[in-house]
Parts: sequence; structure tokens; C-alpha cells
Amino acid sequence: MTDEVRTTPVQRWVLALSGLASFMVILDALVVATALSSIRKDLGASLAELEWTVNAYTLSFAVLLMTGAVLGDRFGRRRMFAVGLGLFGLASAACALAPDVVTLIAARAVQGAGAAVVMPLALTLLNGAFPPHRRGWATGIYGSVTGLAAMLGPVIGGLVTEGLSWPWIFWLNVPIAAVAVPLVLARIPESKGPGGRLDLLGMVLAGIGALGLTWGLVRANSVGWMSAETVVAFVVGVVATAGFVGWALRARAPMLPLRLFRSRAFSAGNAVIFCVNAAMMGAIFFTAQLPQVTSGDGPLMAGVKLLPWGVAPFLIAPRAGALAGRIGERPLILVGAALLTVGSALLAVVSTLHRSYAVTVIPMVIAGVGFSLAIPAVTKAVVSAVAMEDMGRASGTFSTLRQLGGAFGVAIPAAVFAATGGYAGPSDFIDGYRPAIAVTAALALAAFLAGLPLPRRARSGQVQAGPVAQETGSGAATK
Repeated sequence: MTDEVRTTPVQRWVLALSGLASFMVILDALVVATALSSIRKDLGASLAELEWTVNAYTLSFAVLLMTGAVLGDRFGRRRMFAVGLGLFGLASAACALAPDVVTLIAARAVQGAGAAVVMPLALTLLNGAFPPHRRGWATGIYGSVTGLAAMLGPVIGGLVTEGLSWPWIFWLNVPIAAVAVPLVLARIPESKGPGGRLDLLGMVLAGIGALGLTWGLVRANSVGWMSAETVVAFVVGVVATAGFVGWALRARAPMLPLRLFRSRAFSAGNAVIFCVNAAMMGAIFFTAQLPQVTSGDGPLMAGVKLLPWGVAPFLIAPRAGALAGRIGERPLILVGAALLTVGSALLAVVSTLHRSYAVTVIPMVIAGVGFSLAIPAVTKAVVSAVAMEDMGRASGTFSTLRQLGGAFGVAIPAAVFAATGGYAGPSDFIDGYRPAIAVTAALALAAFLAGLPLPRRARSGQVQAGPVAQETGSGAATK
């Protein structure tokens, strides 16, 4: 009997709705990139204002991820998941109706807050619904859905922007959220994390730390890495993060129990996801612009040319997740990171001014295969390292580091790009593109090195640390 046949109705609903919600969030983050030129023309936005239509979303998303996970533990994961979906849908409508760029930026910040609640709770609900031996298969399916969003995002963004208008990239979210919210409330059982008081000081320190670090990353290339704004942001971020760690060591019920990092799978897995997402986001950010700057392609064609990168995650991720359950996560993570390194390095080598598009396809496929092998495996490694009662906090940590990795992966290659090239013309862009992509290859290599301490094979019963983790079937719920 196949894995699919053995799933219960509750498991199927959790998998479908968590995948749908994540698809919507990831798709929205990518479709906006192809609409920026149209937004600039319609709303008369300056370059700085245009930048903030992206940064407002990124900042609120990264800063509130841990808070979203904790609120789910405290007030109910199903309830807060539905709230996050509703907030995301309403903010999307506000984005579509925005009469000026300031309103759009504010609505994007609210949209990011909704996404920060949705993403960690989607992962928490998914992993809670499946017993340990089935999580690899479930996270693989989930990964294929998010891979599909990454694959279709640039294409849909270009198609909608060119065929209709930019507000429709936001209107797409509204019916999805309207359908998903009642289904979540009707079909997913409620579950909570450890009870007790909210760690308000921990939430504030974590939020300030994430805000400072993310602000510094997204603003550094605009105002300078040694500017007062950037330095102050990083200092505030580091000091607040240090304060958060110090408080977590003393608090009786901390927002993030630091004992989780005693697990090699948890600590190494979080380092891997940071580096893998940094490598992939940096490469996609610049490669999406490559045909537009060097060949004069429009947004739609540029999105189509990125398809070789996204096909592999869509096709391979479900199988990779199931394979991780049989052979262990470490081999897939190391092979995936190695392939991502090779693919990115090859892309930097072959991307000359007069290259044929065909020569870039193989490096993109190699990198996509690496990404699709690593992501389901590292997700399973992290969530399988904790007891069920810690799943919300573990998912929040994982999602936060993934998002921060994405910001880091754009900021650092962008600094290299600015120092070696620019947008003056195709030749100038290539001069900056090649070393920037080489940096993403180095980040992928860092992911490989970070994965070396992972356990070779999870011990039997490792994830059975708490009584809730013993549940099977629909056992996501602790009433």
C-alpha cells in the first residue's frame, strides 16, 4: 500500500492547506519582482520607495516569524494559522487598492506580518499531523508545492503584469485566502504548544534583534556598509540578539529553549538552511535580471528562462523527502549542497556577455536538483530533532533563519556586484554578475560544511521525546 493511500482525511487536509498557504506566500514574494517597473510608473515611485515595497514585506516577515510561532503555541495553531491567512488576504486587497506608494508600502508590511504567522505554523501543523516515519514523505510533498511556487512566481508575475496590470498580482491572493480560512477552521484539529505565560521580553528582544540585522542587510547596499544607519542597525541587532540569548538562559519559560541547540541535527540543520537559502536567493535575484539587462527580454520571457531552476524542486522534492526517511537526511543534504555549489560555480563560469542561453540551462538544472534534495531533508532533520511540544518554536526558528538567509544571500552578492559591475550596460552587468554568483557558490559550499556535523542516521525513537510525539494518524492535536 502506498504512502498516499495510508494518509487519513485529516492528514490530507493539513497537507493540502499548509501547502496552499505556503504556495500563496512564496508566490507573492516572487511575483512582485517582475511588477516593480509597472508599479514605479503607475504610482510615480522613486527608487527608494520602490525598494521599500520589497523591504517592508521582508522586514516584517523576518522580524515576526518567531512571534507568529509562539502565538500559535499559546492561542492555538489552527486559530492563528487562520488569522494569518485572513490578514494576508486583507493586506493583499489593500495592496491592490493602494492609491499611492506610501499606502502600498504600509500594506506590504501588514502582508509580511500575515506571512510570518502563516509560514511557521504551516510547517508546525504539517509535522504534527504525521508520525515521524511519514514526515519525510509529507515534507517532500510540501517542498514540491513551494518549489512550484518558486518556479511559477516569475512567470505568473510577468504574465499578469503584461496581460492585465500590477494590482492583479495581489488580487490573486484574495480568493485563495477566502477559501482557505473556513477550510482551515473546519478541517484541521486545534493544537497548542506548552502552556503558561507569554515570554514578552523574549519576543521583544527577538523582534528587535531580527529587525536590526535584517534592516542592516536590506539597507547596506543603498546607504553603504559603513554608513551610520547600517552600523547602528547591526549593533542594535547583535546586542538585542545577545540579550535574547542571555534572557533565554535565565527565563523559566523562554520563547526559544536553548536546550534545542544541544541537538546536532537541530543546530547544524538551521545553519544549513541559512546558507542554502542564501545561496539560492542570491543566484535567483541576479539571474532573473540577466536576460532583461543583457538581452532586452521582458518580464515574462525572463521568468520563462528561469523555469529550468524550478522544475527540479517540483519533480524531485517529494521523492527526496521519502528517501530521507529511508537513508537518513545527512547524505541528501550533503549531496544537495554539493550540487548547488557546482551548479552555481558553473553558472558563474559560463555566463559571458555573448553566451547562449542553452549553456546556462545545465548549471541551473544542477543547482535546482541540489536545492530540491537538500530542502526536504534539512526540514525533516530539524523538526525530527525535537519533541512535539517544541515543534512550534523549532519551526519558528527554522523559518526565521531561512528568511534571514535569503536577505543575507541578496545583500552580500549585491555588495560584490556593486563593487565590480553595475547597470550601465550588458557588459557592466556581466562584470558584476559573475563574481556575485561566485559568492553564492561559496555560500552553498558553506552549507555543505555546515551539514558535516549532522548525525549519520537518526537514532530509533529520537523524535519520540515527548508524549505527544507518540501519536500517529491525525495526531497533530493536543486539545
